[in-house]
Amino acid sequence: MAPALALLAAAIAVAAMAKEVSAARAFAAASNASAPTTAAEGKLTVHLVPHSHDDVGWLKTVDQYYLGSNNSIQGACVMNTLDSVVDALTKDPARKFIVVEQAFFQRWWAEKSSNIQAIVRKLVDSGQLEFINGGWCMHDEAAVHYIDMIDQTTLGHRMIKKQFNKTPKAGWQIDPFGHSAVQAYLLGAELGFDSVHFGRIDYQDREKRKADKGLEVIWRGSRTFGSTSQIFANVFPVNYSPPNGFRFEVLDESNMPVQDDMMLFDYNVKERVNDFVDAAVAQANITRTNHIMWTMGDDFSYQYAESWFRNMDKLIYHVNKDGRVHALYSTPSIYTDAKHASNESWPVKYDDYFPYSDAKNTYWTGYYTSRPTFKRYVRVHSGFYLAARQIEFLLGRSSLGLFTTSLEDAMGISQHHDAVSGTAKQHTTDDYSKRLALGASKVEKGVNNALTCLTSSNGTCLSSVVKFSQCPLLNISYCPSTEETISEVKSLVVVAYNPLGWERSDFIRVPVNDENLVVESSDGTIVASQLVEFDNVTRNLRKFYLKAYLGMTTDKPPKYWLVFQAFVPPMGWNSYYISRTTGHNRTGYVSTQVSPSNNDIIEVGPGPLQMSFSSASGQLKRIFNSVSGVDLPIQQSFLWYRSNEGDTVDSQASGAYIFRPNGTTPTSVSSSVQLKVIHGTLVDEVHQQFSSWIYQVTRLYKNKEHAEVEYTIGPIPIDDDVGKEVITRLTASMVTNSTFYTDSNGRDFLKRVRNYREDWKLEMTEPVAGNYYPVNLGVYVADGKYELSVLVDRAVGASSIHDGQLEIMLHRHTLRDDGKGVEEPLGEVVCLDGSCKGLTARGTYYVKVDKLGHGAHWRRTCGQQVYSPYLLAFTHEDKTSWKSYNVAKASMMNEKYSLPDNVAIVTLQSLDDGTTLLRLAHLFQAAEDPQYSVIAKVELKKVFGKRTIKELTETNLSANQKKSDMKKLDWRVVGDTESDHAPLKGGPVDYQALIVELGPMEIRTFLLKF
Repeated sequence: MAPALALLAAAIAVAAMAKEVSAARAFAAASNASAPTTAAEGKLTVHLVPHSHDDVGWLKTVDQYYLGSNNSIQGACVMNTLDSVVDALTKDPARKFIVVEQAFFQRWWAEKSSNIQAIVRKLVDSGQLEFINGGWCMHDEAAVHYIDMIDQTTLGHRMIKKQFNKTPKAGWQIDPFGHSAVQAYLLGAELGFDSVHFGRIDYQDREKRKADKGLEVIWRGSRTFGSTSQIFANVFPVNYSPPNGFRFEVLDESNMPVQDDMMLFDYNVKERVNDFVDAAVAQANITRTNHIMWTMGDDFSYQYAESWFRNMDKLIYHVNKDGRVHALYSTPSIYTDAKHASNESWPVKYDDYFPYSDAKNTYWTGYYTSRPTFKRYVRVHSGFYLAARQIEFLLGRSSLGLFTTSLEDAMGISQHHDAVSGTAKQHTTDDYSKRLALGASKVEKGVNNALTCLTSSNGTCLSSVVKFSQCPLLNISYCPSTEETISEVKSLVVVAYNPLGWERSDFIRVPVNDENLVVESSDGTIVASQLVEFDNVTRNLRKFYLKAYLGMTTDKPPKYWLVFQAFVPPMGWNSYYISRTTGHNRTGYVSTQVSPSNNDIIEVGPGPLQMSFSSASGQLKRIFNSVSGVDLPIQQSFLWYRSNEGDTVDSQASGAYIFRPNGTTPTSVSSSVQLKVIHGTLVDEVHQQFSSWIYQVTRLYKNKEHAEVEYTIGPIPIDDDVGKEVITRLTASMVTNSTFYTDSNGRDFLKRVRNYREDWKLEMTEPVAGNYYPVNLGVYVADGKYELSVLVDRAVGASSIHDGQLEIMLHRHTLRDDGKGVEEPLGEVVCLDGSCKGLTARGTYYVKVDKLGHGAHWRRTCGQQVYSPYLLAFTHEDKTSWKSYNVAKASMMNEKYSLPDNVAIVTLQSLDDGTTLLRLAHLFQAAEDPQYSVIAKVELKKVFGKRTIKELTETNLSANQKKSDMKKLDWRVVGDTESDHAPLKGGPVDYQALIVELGPMEIRTFLLKF
């Protein structure tokens, strides 16, 4: 080429490059411009929802996650995320982000300067920062009680309302391992949510829903309420991560940033836009309407938020310039509004999404039982927290302040889906327990002081010398107050507080060292009592755990349990006096032990309920109730499933999350059981030693028609290198047609059918684990004649693997991790003197047989008593002096008034703004019981007999908006066959009479001013 021509070509090339560079720079500048905020009519619209899923404890403790410490386990710092997100949002008003867990946000908010708080308020007001879910944590949905779900949600919602005057509009349960019916209608629709969004459903269910475009549904979780408490439910196509290739965490190995500067290498705009469009169209093909959601975040994301937002800014610009689809920043509430505006018809979903499985042999049903003692610890403090708040209200405003707030943070955190579920690392679970213990200790002191004030007849506690104490370790028989020698001058005063809204009579059992004791009620009546000698299992359990946890090395165990029946008025207290007397004046009955001879049938039970045991095998044979006429052959035994450690078919092991037994037939612990029978005037006890590591005591009380069964399991032996998952099994002569019933978070009972799912044709690969369901209240089976019911004292997994059987998993010890993230086998140990042994679990379940159609009343009322036992406080005082200067018996309610059997007060709480939070709950479902599934009436003037209600406002469930302000979206559904019959609900409150009506399953919430 000639020199002149070469120069000309070079000049042309330079000019072209300059033009290209200029265009590229303009392109890059445009990428930083504000993104669109509305959908494009007629186009597929991709809603990008920036979020970070921040576990309130899991692999690290809640503090470690917040501060970013212990990063050798997981590089996570929530404080950095919130700082970084706020900074990134201020750079562009189109950017959005959702905040979920208030346990983290409120801690962060309290640390911020007034300037930063002002910036955050502006972001919230503009809609850039939106609170979604809004609870203290993202609670579990299998192992939680509905009262705890309400409490932790209310705590977060009221904080948001107070600071920002905002009410969350959408649920965001993206990580719990299955989803409950109660979550849909109660912790969804009744909160005022328009939608709930989550990721985990059964893999078979997901594939069918993809094919039918049925991932998004109208969820009617309540058969009682039907469409009146429905909610739009959005199930993600995969999980809560972005589509492959669109995760922009700065140090992520898979990060593929959008490179739109032509002056640099690796320019990839066309490739990234094509990837985006392809992924969007693929999701649109399994979704109804032209709106889809991308969850732009993952676990502990946005620690450097600009990395995410910069790339999303570019994607939005270039995708919209391309024009095939439309992209914008969004939130779940914006997305829901777009779905609603489409006027599409949606499939209907009933009941729940349990059990959850994400692969062929991977059923997430082990965590229903994992860490059984921690589950019990949470449940105990739940009932205690409810009672303590009542006592705080009864006391009124005082120098003690609102002492129960010491427990609200710990209780809220413990409902997290890796806390009460039992799926956190051991050191994190220990941290949860410590928080509960510290909070409960402070509240216990407040309750003791409050009871001192309340029981003082002069209405003051300033000069009182009465010092109450409580005994949180009564389950292992440790109670210093009752074990202390009772002098000739002072009596042991027992004050029993009843948190229920009706008068009750329950038996009190306290450890004592003297057999010459007499029990007297507050009116001077001598109360029948019974002494039961301590068993060796309890002695050994007490000795080991007192030394391990309290450092006590010289403990002298008491000789007896003193048993007596206490009658306590509704939401009130009664006092009982235990005094020392001479032997010949003793009124208590010392139990007698029976030594059965072989081949005898032993009948036990001092009241209407009797049980027959075989002296040969030592096992239960029959239940008979002289009142109802029930007579049912029944057996009870302990068995264990061998934990699968993975096999040639599938490497999946049983662990904290997963229950995968090795085979379908469990191993019986023992066919011959050592039997000891104790008779008494108040209670008969049957002690059964099933093995060296399983002991059971069945108690039949004089005036009770159910059996109370206390089990002690552990340490589970693993010297054979076999993990074990321990069950109790009841086998009755009943034809139950593969059907059984389990509760949903302690509320609705749902029908379960073995090897069946209502929503799809199930391919059952794990016939045991795949038929397990979560239980918080109870489980029962029924045939044409009887109902066999079992109530539990904590969250468990349960099933009916064969007709006429109920089995409940009570304890687990696995030897392998199940590969679901926690990276620890489920093998809790307790260490003492340099050696460790497996955890022992002690608990109680309750058994009753009723005629068909008559079991609901017991399940509901006894269930309330299990959840809310007496709160017991003790002191040693001169009996005569105590009676003269103290109020021995009192109730908040008018004399002779109590709530009906179908209503409970689930919240009575003094709030920091001077108002009082009241929740009333109807306990029965529609058509559950002909007598009690009816409108119930509560007369508030009689409930608060000693106070005058000056103002009453009905609110939504979490008390962050007036009931009258709640707006519900109407949704069209496919093939709606629901009856036009409206559910039975209570009418408006008569503000003169102050009478509240409740229909079946209805919960009504009020803010009161006195």
